Amino acid sequence: MNEEAKTTGWDAIETAVTKLYGDQEPKHYGTLIPYRLGGPDPLDGISAYKAEEPFPHWHFVTFGFSELYDKESDDAENSGYGFELTFRLGREQTEEEPPAWALNLLQNMGRYVFGSGNVFQSGDYLDANGPICLGSDTKLTALAFVLDPELPAADTPNGRVQFLQMVGITGCELEAMQIWHTLGVLQACEERMPRYITDLARASLMEVPAIVETVGRGAERDGSNTGFLYVDQLGWDPGKKRLFGKTPAALQLGAKQAGIVGKLLAGRIRKGKSLTMAGPDLRVVLEPGAKTGFEDEREGGVRIKLDDAGAAELSRKLRPKEGVIELSSFSGMTVQIVKTYIKDEDGNIVSTIG
Repeated sequence: MNEEAKTTGWDAIETAVTKLYGDQEPKHYGTLIPYRLGGPDPLDGISAYKAEEPFPHWHFVTFGFSELYDKESDDAENSGYGFELTFRLGREQTEEEPPAWALNLLQNMGRYVFGSGNVFQSGDYLDANGPICLGSDTKLTALAFVLDPELPAADTPNGRVQFLQMVGITGCELEAMQIWHTLGVLQACEERMPRYITDLARASLMEVPAIVETVGRGAERDGSNTGFLYVDQLGWDPGKKRLFGKTPAALQLGAKQAGIVGKLLAGRIRKGKSLTMAGPDLRVVLEPGAKTGFEDEREGGVRIKLDDAGAAELSRKLRPKEGVIELSSFSGMTVQIVKTYIKDEDGNIVSTIG
């Protein structure tokens, strides 16, 4: 097969970006050793373009989530995972080289997708559990994903490719997205974050009263759009039978996520929706019910039903603080909150929650 045929997916991406930047020659960072041959970087390449509007920034585009060469998957509609990532990062006017940390962040997204098989979609978010730029004092500790406002989806010989933009967000903005929904919060922030350009130096936009009001109204009207939450500290003790009774069952949660689970309950159960929490070895479904109760399910699962009173009480009492929560509306179960230890990339504890 000739070289032109082998790079049809790659060429289609470059053609789509050229419509935006014309004959600008981007800074391109390729991979020397392919990932499938043991190389450290899963993405075959990343291009960085200089954009000037609405203010100077780098516009990164990845090559590797889609099928760049031959068509290998059975999905005729989509190329590879069906997307490539983009990332807009504020740039100094005199800056000639994009920062290495941004390239590393995009490669880390590749490692996450290739390793887990989880595919990003517009409206998703990801908690980075620390600064998105390691070693900086930025308040941006999470990422949101939205369709790139200037790059429409491209039809390639290997299938369709969407350009999904990664956006740096603060912990408060992440929480707002969890209790309402990602795209609603991003839209509310767009005037102060044009084209969703990431600025490491910015403050949280949840300090802006008008945005807080918009998010509050949306969450009250729509409830929470988060139906699934990964909880790395999640446990279940079904209780033990004793001579004169039984110890109550206990749901165990890490302090870091206890608070947001409480807020999600308010926006899910009261709207007649369930909330699924998934941990390394356990899956817990919290759902509305006429009467509180729980049942152990096969294969490491627990289903907990909450009536209005039980949901309201649990939502009110869940806080990021170590301790045992007893529920007056649910005598057969307690909730145990354990401390969460935040660690750096070397495994050192940098902070404790709870």
